[in-house]
Amino acid sequence: MNRGDIARAAEVFRERFPHFIRRTPLWKLPGSALGVDCREVWLKLEHLQTGGSFKARGMLYRLLSNPIPESGVIVASGGNAGIATAAAARELGVHCEVFVPTVSSPAKQARLRELGAQVVVTGSVYAEALEACLARQQQTGALLTHAYDQPEVVTGAGTLACEIEEQGGAVPDAVLVSVGGGGLIGGVAAWFEQRSRVVALEPELAPTLYRAREAGAPVDVAVSGIAADSLGAKRIGALSWAITQRFVPQALLLPDDAIRQAQLGLWKEMKLAVEPAAALPLAALQSGLYRPAKDETVALIVCGANLDPATLG
Repeated sequence: MNRGDIARAAEVFRERFPHFIRRTPLWKLPGSALGVDCREVWLKLEHLQTGGSFKARGMLYRLLSNPIPESGVIVASGGNAGIATAAAARELGVHCEVFVPTVSSPAKQARLRELGAQVVVTGSVYAEALEACLARQQQTGALLTHAYDQPEVVTGAGTLACEIEEQGGAVPDAVLVSVGGGGLIGGVAAWFEQRSRVVALEPELAPTLYRAREAGAPVDVAVSGIAADSLGAKRIGALSWAITQRFVPQALLLPDDAIRQAQLGLWKEMKLAVEPAAALPLAALQSGLYRPAKDETVALIVCGANLDPATLG
């Protein structure tokens, strides 16, 4: 995929589904407003997207790009990709079956059912839910929507980066991106290429890209911790591995306590109710793990809001 593919996907969204794929706000703040010594911080508020996360972009584009059989669509997810697929399926009037692991939050499971999806809870982690999902897909012939490792899914995610550039009126110096299976960073990096410094951020307890770089190839890793329901893939996706090898110079790890502190800060100081995965970019800045230059503009992708609000108390 390339910038042309992403631009075409963005055009489809604008022309046919502007009510479904929202042009989410870009909030520009001086770095000092967030306690960061840089010129400006842009928050891409993608948690306000349909389904509560960036996943809506890739899931809808996957469904639009393929014939959908009578058995509908099927997906395995920690929650957000399932919610996005269920929302896209409802938009198009097709059946949706979602396999989620037990680590998936009750709030996400409830939202899936509200969207009309058939929910199967199985396995302790995403990889086990995916295995069950693939076996079921062989039985039903439903269109498989992968949470992060299909060209249409990564291309759809890249439309978010296209919006950042349009709304910002320029390319930011750096873009900080949370990584699970890699669909989001794959799309973002494919759009910006090397025109902006794209930085990968992962929890210490879910280091799929970081460990792949150590090994020189994608490898399975154990995943756990505060963001496991969103960033719980045990292996970086093949597509995003190839893209990040070309366009992402840094992969950084964050401890759970820094992620939690940033999540609570986004709520208490800015009234942004987001899940832990969405807080990694701010955590990287405020912990000093990523240190911008004084004249730098840094974009943070606030990627999801599917959480139990009681956890912010």
